[in-house]
Amino acid sequence: MISKEAIKRGYNRGNYVVGAHTPPGYAAGLKETGTEPGLQRDPVAVPAAQLDALRAAADEVLTATADAVAWTRDWWAGSMMTETAGQPATPRAVIVKVSSVAQIQAVMRIAHAAALPVTVSAGRSNVTGAALPLRGGVVLDVCQLNRLVGYDRDSQIVEVEAGMFGDVFEQTIQRDFGMTMGHWPSSFGISTVGGWVACRGAGQLSTRYGKIEDMVFGMDVVLADGSLITVGGYSRAAVGPDLQQMFIGSEGTLGVVVRVRLKLHRLPDYGRAIAYGFKTFAAGLEACRQIMQRGANPAALRLYDELESGVQFNRPDLNVLLIADEGPQPIVDAVMQISEDACRETGDKLDGEAMFERWLDTRYLTGKSAEGFKRSPGFVADTLEMAGRWSDLAAIYDEVVAAVNAVPGTLAGSAHQSHAYVDGACLYFSLRGEVAVPDRAAWYRQAWDAANAVLIKYNAALSHHHGVGLLRAPYMRESLGPAFEVLLAVKRALDPQNILNPGKLGLTDALFYDQGKR
Repeated sequence: MISKEAIKRGYNRGNYVVGAHTPPGYAAGLKETGTEPGLQRDPVAVPAAQLDALRAAADEVLTATADAVAWTRDWWAGSMMTETAGQPATPRAVIVKVSSVAQIQAVMRIAHAAALPVTVSAGRSNVTGAALPLRGGVVLDVCQLNRLVGYDRDSQIVEVEAGMFGDVFEQTIQRDFGMTMGHWPSSFGISTVGGWVACRGAGQLSTRYGKIEDMVFGMDVVLADGSLITVGGYSRAAVGPDLQQMFIGSEGTLGVVVRVRLKLHRLPDYGRAIAYGFKTFAAGLEACRQIMQRGANPAALRLYDELESGVQFNRPDLNVLLIADEGPQPIVDAVMQISEDACRETGDKLDGEAMFERWLDTRYLTGKSAEGFKRSPGFVADTLEMAGRWSDLAAIYDEVVAAVNAVPGTLAGSAHQSHAYVDGACLYFSLRGEVAVPDRAAWYRQAWDAANAVLIKYNAALSHHHGVGLLRAPYMRESLGPAFEVLLAVKRALDPQNILNPGKLGLTDALFYDQGKR
């Protein structure tokens, strides 16, 4: 069984406690920093009159520069590089803490009347800069909006406020209702329900349970002018376009997600794991395709290339495919039989149970880890997760790894397949470089440019579950093509002053008064 053990097997490890946001420093020994912004452009100051109004409306308002630095720090490599170079990413902002929907509405009315930018913030586990207050103004901290509102036992739907942390949420529904959501992102202990929705997150067992957009039944959203709307609320519907899906993944640019109704699953009582090794990554991808298209959907279907198989399983000679499932025994056994049949055609069987146990303890060694590489001040690592069609994935893997490795200063590019579907899958690339400290940002952008040129060539999704933020913003217009104008039109209609999280999703950071209209 996977889900019950996941809470105890790694999801709560690290420099945080249950239900806690991003720690105050990236690592022990982080040097003291100055206060010149590393990423902000012309940050907006909140006038005294609005500060007084915010203090009257909110639980707490923090105005010190040190508080802005601490309460906007995230996990994006871009902001880490600016801070470790002596310039915190976004030190100009006012932190406004709230604990109710009514308070959020009041804050938005104040900001809307004064055309002040508002960036919603919670766990700050994001790795794309999506919650950084690029134009300063108000940072709306919703971590105390964290109550479980109710549970519909017959429908298996729970209602929860957006600021509840993932570990607290999962522990609560397992303990009180004997249920799970099956959503296990690697940021599980420092991310919130609202953050999952805002960035279209995915958990490590998504092939069984789905991504967050599959799990949301309905939700409440506060708009830029402070009005409250409800979207969704149906198992299926034919009442025009799906407005709920418009807000899922909007990264706080269209509204503030305040309450979410989520579909739950019964806790599994049975689980199995198997593993196979393949001589090439392409052969492993083909086995994954066959598994999905023959009707199986194991909870975990994760294929690691040779470099990552060496780190993860001490098998650098193979491309290791780990398959694990949980649920009713007849379903799990059927899924495993289909998977075995597909894998044995070209793969060699390994000790799946032992590899699954190892995976539970080592799955975070890949990705941004320096495992196997000498760490130095010039070491930079990041991950890029994309989604593409099965017919393109082998070529995308080869070309992205080659493109990244061709950038001077790259140590190694690698990948694993992490989430799979009938029509395609997510490849999760790791990028590692080591250059002179002043050259880190240049290497980083060159590596991302090289990789994304391949994705755009194949019309692949730029992101599978980390979102866009500031990191992928430069590629959005080319990726979406003429459809980007539709996104612009929706943004203008819902937020004509552009006060909601300006500069994200590839949208402009220009505010209403930047145009001389204030």
